[in-house]
Amino acid sequence: MIALPAPKPGILARRDDIIAALRAVIPGDGVISEPLRLKPYETDGLAAYRQPPLAVVLPTSTEQVAAVLRTCHAMGVRVVPRGAGTSLSGGALPLADAVVIGLMRMNRILEVDYADRLAVVEAGVTNLGITSHVAGDGFFYAPDPSSQLACMIGGNVMMNSGGAHCLKYGVTANNLLGVKFVTIEGEIIEIGGAHLDAAGYDWLGLITGSEGQLGLVTEVTVRILRGPEGARAMLAAFKGTDIAGAAVDAIIGSGIIPVALEFMDKPCIHACEAFAHAGYPLDAEAMLIIEVEGSVAEQDALLGKIKEICARFDPISLKVAETAEESMAIWKGRKGAFGAVGRISPDYLCMDGTIPTSELPNVLRRIGEMSDSYGLKVANVFHAGDGNLHPLIMFDANDPESFRKAEAFGADILKLCVEVGGCLTGEHGVGVEKRDLMGVQFTRPELSQQRAIKAAFDPDWLLNPAKVFPLEDNPMLAAAAE
Repeated sequence: MIALPAPKPGILARRDDIIAALRAVIPGDGVISEPLRLKPYETDGLAAYRQPPLAVVLPTSTEQVAAVLRTCHAMGVRVVPRGAGTSLSGGALPLADAVVIGLMRMNRILEVDYADRLAVVEAGVTNLGITSHVAGDGFFYAPDPSSQLACMIGGNVMMNSGGAHCLKYGVTANNLLGVKFVTIEGEIIEIGGAHLDAAGYDWLGLITGSEGQLGLVTEVTVRILRGPEGARAMLAAFKGTDIAGAAVDAIIGSGIIPVALEFMDKPCIHACEAFAHAGYPLDAEAMLIIEVEGSVAEQDALLGKIKEICARFDPISLKVAETAEESMAIWKGRKGAFGAVGRISPDYLCMDGTIPTSELPNVLRRIGEMSDSYGLKVANVFHAGDGNLHPLIMFDANDPESFRKAEAFGADILKLCVEVGGCLTGEHGVGVEKRDLMGVQFTRPELSQQRAIKAAFDPDWLLNPAKVFPLEDNPMLAAAAE
């Protein structure tokens, strides 16, 4: 079970004063303090854990965010940033003595520059909202998490989110040009901008993926790309998960980089087919979704080579989409995978680790062995091309022992990822979920260096507390618990 720290001494007793101070800088209905209205903010996508915050603040501008942070800093109040709350690692999980700063009202697209291929948006704009805004002019924003309909760009920056098409186009960090950033003291800083790179230290690289530990991002400048001439998807079904894993390694090893290369095992195939009716092969133990793009001739050439590679692994079936509608049907199943699995299990934990693609057959086999050992079913659906695993561990949250086993199973999967040369997270972040596993990947000196960077930005450790670092490595939380 994940531990949350006790409230700071005296903070809850000062609750009325804190709320009054917040209302002095955020007018109207921008401060929420009523218990019933706080309920929607008590959890995020890691819904097994819930904690109502002290209050929620909904600013509408960078200046209001700065004013809130100045107030919280002066009063010693902890702060939890929140976008759409789609974090699957507990990245937006509140504390009882923390103020949640929700950025969903900061949802304006401020500028689009097609000549320089960039867009400037507020942190509360949805991922898909960027592409929808520029699609009519033939452009798109490349990172595409499965939650792209809801997840917000500010959260994408904080978690360095990826998606199915990151194999070719990269994750958020590869499509980011600049941010407007607010420190815990309320100072507004602009980093990067409408140019490819900035002189000096790579502050943008440091902030991207920092999970709200260093400050709040309020505006984002992203790279937009000209849409491809065309794209097509294909399905490749196999008799075993290890065979499909070997096929993935062979495709990547050949030098071909598809736009996307996704993996689904039998439980996930059945769940998604029942949901999307996409024509998935129900007799397969594993299936790959492979997409290529370019002119029709380029698509045919790439798909021909991929079919030749897949044929070496005795596939059950190979199906190439012939129309855009068929490709959309294939992707409908994959994009709805997390929701579809929710129809066959009361609860599940969605893990997130990354491994070398050459280790896919071995890791999938060992996950299967762990599943048998723990007595819990697992559905595998993930970005196979870059080795970003998303095992969905099914359990019953009403059964404490089932939940305990699911957490232990998930920890063993993440330890396995590190063991074979991978890492604890690919795109979901550390949050609270992987917090106590940081010592598996990082040495004490490495964690000390990370803590020093955190302390330089946030000396009192008020920003997104109890996340990322093991609790014993957080001096302010440890002191408050004494």
